[in-house]
Amino acid sequence: MAKCLLCDAAIEPFISFGKMPIANGFLHPKQFASEYFFELKVGVCEACGMVQLTERVDPEQLFHDNYAYFSSISTRMAAHFEQFAADVKSRYLVDEDPLVVEIGSNDGILLRHFAHAGVRHLGVEPSANVGEVARADGINTLCEFFDASVADNVVAEHGQADVVLATNVMCHIPDLHGVLEAVRILLKPGGVMIFEDPYLGDIVERTSYDQIYDEHFFYFSLSSVQQLLGRHGFELVDAEPQPVHGGSMRYTFAAQAERTVDDRVPRRLGEEQERGLARVETFEAFRAQVEQSRDALHALLAGVVEEGARVVGYGATSKSTTVTNYCGITPEMVEFVSDTTPAKQGMFTPGVHLPVRPYEEFVADYPDYALLFAWNHGDEILAKETAFREQGGKWIVYVPEVKVL
Repeated sequence: MAKCLLCDAAIEPFISFGKMPIANGFLHPKQFASEYFFELKVGVCEACGMVQLTERVDPEQLFHDNYAYFSSISTRMAAHFEQFAADVKSRYLVDEDPLVVEIGSNDGILLRHFAHAGVRHLGVEPSANVGEVARADGINTLCEFFDASVADNVVAEHGQADVVLATNVMCHIPDLHGVLEAVRILLKPGGVMIFEDPYLGDIVERTSYDQIYDEHFFYFSLSSVQQLLGRHGFELVDAEPQPVHGGSMRYTFAAQAERTVDDRVPRRLGEEQERGLARVETFEAFRAQVEQSRDALHALLAGVVEEGARVVGYGATSKSTTVTNYCGITPEMVEFVSDTTPAKQGMFTPGVHLPVRPYEEFVADYPDYALLFAWNHGDEILAKETAFREQGGKWIVYVPEVKVL
């Protein structure tokens, strides 16, 4: 039986997606035979309420010198991070010569707004290729996995941080206790850490099961975050929903009794209790919804292909790895996946091995249907792709339900 990564209590999985490859492990045909697989299972800890994977994948397999995700590819995310930075600057950078540190800073999409404003800053990014992109933009970046020794070194060289940031990073880290101890070293008295991650409540409500993949060890609720923080002398002082990544939560915490707790925190904790976000029964119902969605998507794709229609995937996302493998989506169903990321083009998707081709091929010969893997950027994409619709193209979506647009 698996044990909780945070409190060591026994947990039982409530869903298994079967054997799954590395979600961001795009590959060439010569690598097919040696492709790594693991069982993707998720459970809820009845002791601390944390929803989590029950089988760990070595982080070195996930975050490396050829990491294929670059945050700056989305104009919507760029606007989101610009507003996030402005909010941090106005609310929290009140002392003279403040320092902002970001854990998992990727290509610097957030930190650039501090760098360009002359604010002292440092990104800690484990993937060298995206870290180099940030450095080329003038963003101070350290290519390391964040831990206590890194925090000690940062403090010795730069002093303690006024604000520590992390966006879509904390859920990726199996050793959250180690991270929080490092944050305690790094954060100055009265300082705050702010992090955003996909919100468990939205995943359950929208049946967005593709948020579940190897990089996401944890699926946070306010109550599970609050319990975790309390173990390290921190407390949750604010919680603000965000529309990005299919529904996220922005958590702000500080050392206990150092800041006033916003009224939003107890109110949302009460809402979570009413929704049963720590009860096994809630997740058993979620599993049934996921299975229904899987069967409906497979049947829809099989049906349109049998009618002779062409289907192309849109967005070679990490999330799509869960969908394609769990739903049994084969190259006979989806001709290729269109993506604008040069590092993915010419490669094949993990597991089911759909070819990834440049976006220009999608535009040059529109298919009958586009399967929207990048649904979390749906508004931005549909506004951009009016020509596809005008020429008779239809979208297949599966969040929150399987349907044709």
